[in-house]
Amino acid sequence: MQTRDINILLVDDDDVDAEMVIRGFRNSRIGNEITVAEDGIQALEILRKNGQDAFSKPYIVLLDLNMPRMNGFDFLDELRRDDTLRDSIVFVLTTSKADVDRTRCYEKNVAGYIVKSEVGPSFAKAVDLLQCYWTTVTLPV
Repeated sequence: MQTRDINILLVDDDDVDAEMVIRGFRNSRIGNEITVAEDGIQALEILRKNGQDAFSKPYIVLLDLNMPRMNGFDFLDELRRDDTLRDSIVFVLTTSKADVDRTRCYEKNVAGYIVKSEVGPSFAKAVDLLQCYWTTVTLPV
C-alpha cells in the first residue's frame, strides 16, 4: 500500500541501518519510494536535481547525523540556507542521545529526533509515527 504520494529521502551511510529502515517500511506495507543517499553531499545533489528525474515535493528526509564528507549537521545548515529547500521536512534518525545534538537539530527546525536504539530493530514505532505524520499534516509542495 502506498500512503499518499510522499517521497522519502533516507540519508545514511550505514547499509545495515538503511536496510533496517527500508525493511521497516516494507513490513508495515508502506510502498512509498525510498531514495537512499550516503551522505549530505549526495542528498543535496538529489534534492537540487532539476528536470524530469527531479526529487519532487512533497517529501520527507530521514537524516543520520554521523556520516563522512558532509554530516547531518552540515547538511541541515546547507538545507536551511537554500531558499528552495529550506522548508524541507526532516526527521533525524541517529544513535546519539546527547542533549547537545538534539538541541542543535531542533534549532535547525527538524520535525523530530528519533534515536535508533529506542525504536528497536524492527523500526515499527518510527514507521508508525512517520506514516501518521504525513497522513495527518499538510506538507509543503
